[in-house]
Amino acid sequence: MPTAAYQDLLTETLPARISDDAEYDRLYARFLELFRQHHRANAEQRLYSLLSVFIEDYDRRNGLPPTNDTPADRLNYLLEISQKTRADLLPIFGQRSHVNEALNGRRPISAEQARKLGKMFHLNPGYFI
Repeated sequence: MPTAAYQDLLTETLPARISDDAEYDRLYARFLELFRQHHRANAEQRLYSLLSVFIEDYDRRNGLPPTNDTPADRLNYLLEISQKTRADLLPIFGQRSHVNEALNGRRPISAEQARKLGKMFHLNPGYFI
């Protein structure tokens, strides 16, 4: 049985399998709002996860090619949409030069750094490797 907070979020967002670009844009905007939050309540995390499933399903059904982005491209993209800065990555990489090298693709992201990035961005660490 969903919690009251989760039910309220579902009622507010009205998530469903995406059938057109307008619906995609609406749900993706809500997904980004949740993504940018530093801390999500359990109900918000559940909605975030649900929206990601609908968005991935729509992308897959509409033939969007898999990305060939590098881990550096993905990390730069996440910094941009999350409004985090390079300074936010210092605890993960240890030095500014290491942050810059990782963002420029000249330094591979280690498993430990991927784990920390996954925690920071609420993503699977494999996304960064």
